[in-house]
Amino acid sequence: MRYLLPLSCLALSLSAQAEPLDPLIKEGMALIPPFQQQLMATVKSAVESGGPQQAVQACQQLAPQITAEHSEAPWRVGRTALKLRSQDNAPDPWERAVLEQFQQRAAEGEPLQNMSHAEMVDGEFRLMKAIPTGEACLACHGGSIKPELAALIDQYYPEDKARGFKLGELRGAFTLRRAVD
Repeated sequence: MRYLLPLSCLALSLSAQAEPLDPLIKEGMALIPPFQQQLMATVKSAVESGGPQQAVQACQQLAPQITAEHSEAPWRVGRTALKLRSQDNAPDPWERAVLEQFQQRAAEGEPLQNMSHAEMVDGEFRLMKAIPTGEACLACHGGSIKPELAALIDQYYPEDKARGFKLGELRGAFTLRRAVD
């Protein structure tokens, strides 16, 4: 059985049909803030010590390690997007469909900061939470990346497509999954 659940991050108003998923939704949503905070603290520290160039290097070297640290059994935690910087974060077909749904919902005026989706898929609980493009993201992901920074990004991420974002646009999503007995 599949459950399609657009959720609010803070106010989980779910149908009676979704109630069996409530504990998984709450548990999964609780895993996102520490993951997000550690990623952001790493980027902020790198920017403070060496500017956006240092942040690019830190992201490339440390983000996979941070992701692994937060993916404690039974959960797998990550990030994905439609416009990727790293192919390691490529969405699977289900994630791509949810990201496209997020884009559509945003185009219809729903705020990204409250946008998430949970569903049972082939024996797994899947959860995604939208990531809006913040001010701090624009130096490396915006439309006006300095040429020397763009060259460094190209060096670390030769297939980069994660540029040209505007403040508040869908940057990507946190994605979580776990097997359910």
